[in-house]
Amino acid sequence: MISQRKDDHVRLAVEQQHGHIGRNQFDEVTFVHHALAGIDRPRVSLATGFAGLSWPVPLYINAMTGGSAMTGRINRDLAIAARRTGVPIASGSMSAYFKDESCAGTFSVLREENPDGFVLANVNATASVENARRAVGLLAADALQIHVNTVQETVMPEGDRSFSAWVPRIGRIAAAVDVPVIVKEVGFGLSRETVLTLRELGVRAADLGGRGGTDFARIENGRRDLRDYGYLEGWGLSTAACLLDVQGVDLPVLASGGVRHPLDVARALALGARGVGASGTFLRTLMDGGVDALVDQLTTWLDQLAALMTMLGAASPDELTRRDLLIQGSLREFCADRGIDTAPFARRSTAAVEHPRIR
Repeated sequence: MISQRKDDHVRLAVEQQHGHIGRNQFDEVTFVHHALAGIDRPRVSLATGFAGLSWPVPLYINAMTGGSAMTGRINRDLAIAARRTGVPIASGSMSAYFKDESCAGTFSVLREENPDGFVLANVNATASVENARRAVGLLAADALQIHVNTVQETVMPEGDRSFSAWVPRIGRIAAAVDVPVIVKEVGFGLSRETVLTLRELGVRAADLGGRGGTDFARIENGRRDLRDYGYLEGWGLSTAACLLDVQGVDLPVLASGGVRHPLDVARALALGARGVGASGTFLRTLMDGGVDALVDQLTTWLDQLAALMTMLGAASPDELTRRDLLIQGSLREFCADRGIDTAPFARRSTAAVEHPRIR
């Protein structure tokens, strides 16, 4: 049953990617163009860091899959692409491994094919400390993702219905494992209040995982006989909204969800993300064109990100947070309702900005 569910998730996720993803709230974040701001390309470094970790690039292949023969082959190919490009990579949920150790190889292939790369293990918020440690050990992981997904579980026919234990379990895992813990949403976003809670639990970073990319409410509804949860499709906060909502919170954040191209990567970094991940976009490329196509895509994204930074006069990802941005449309309305002053973002290159939130 688990392996069939994993295969269904891949099939339905790829179908979404082949559909029209269209606009999302990243399109309401615009760089102010300064015609003489550009610098020389050799000055640009893509290196980033957070929570004591160092990445050569601010782009990562986010959690996808594992647990069946087909998904094991996908993980092998993803790992090869990660090795060839130096891009960090995260495992999909390893719950299947805890229930059936015979599928361990569908996850461990991420390390076997990428022995020197940065690999994140992935468990859900119901995992025990023992299983969290097993996940880290199986992948010799450099960090551990704990994914939270109440909306997906609610729509999933066989999903969990009890969530009150998640907060204390996250805290116990964060205190017990030997690698940094990153809590991630699967596509419905992390609010400011949630990120503040994670900080108090000892989590080292938060992957905001906002709305705009793969919709797991839609995927799980597609697995239901009556398709009766259709009204939850599109639920949640966009990644851009999450990045604005957590301004000033003393916890590093990563951005994923609805990242379509290098400009979205630059936008997310400019809004404060320490790294930017994608899943569905890369999965579609892999399924359509194979490893070489994915390597080409990753290489192109990194090259174009460096080109955009050169044009914007940002020698590092951190310097993008001092480039001027306009926040417009429904995203600006969200900020107004949440008490976030967007005006200072438009003057960051010329004025010192304190916490961009109305007190």
